[in-house]
Amino acid sequence: MTIKQLSIFIENKGGTLIKVLDLLSKANIQIIASTIADTKDYGIYRVLCDSPAQAYLILKEAGINVQLADVIAVSIDDEPGRAANIVSLLSSKDISILYMYSFVWKDKGVLVFRADPCETAKEILLINKVSFLTEEDFKNRK
Repeated sequence: MTIKQLSIFIENKGGTLIKVLDLLSKANIQIIASTIADTKDYGIYRVLCDSPAQAYLILKEAGINVQLADVIAVSIDDEPGRAANIVSLLSSKDISILYMYSFVWKDKGVLVFRADPCETAKEILLINKVSFLTEEDFKNRK
């Protein structure tokens, strides 16, 4: 019920992001969604892709500081208020969302987030019949 997300630490200077993108492109790895959170000196580039383990190895071999993290990805109706419903459900049970991003996938909204405590968040979502996405969903993207 969790998927692997790449967390890539990149310096805030010209050429560092394109190096990552070029490496993934040359390996025919499809980025599904991404977000960058930056500070003055570096950024954390979070990436969902169709082959996270392969991407991790390629980036590591290139000397890029990368980690694999478990995140939750849920599918919701692409309508106003659906994200708020999920956040409210978790918040009502004292679950913290450490970070979150969203995108549209196959006519559905997708929320990707890291929750604390993660196991409790998954249990609450299961009980409430929330649909989880898996890595297989992203491999079968066509």
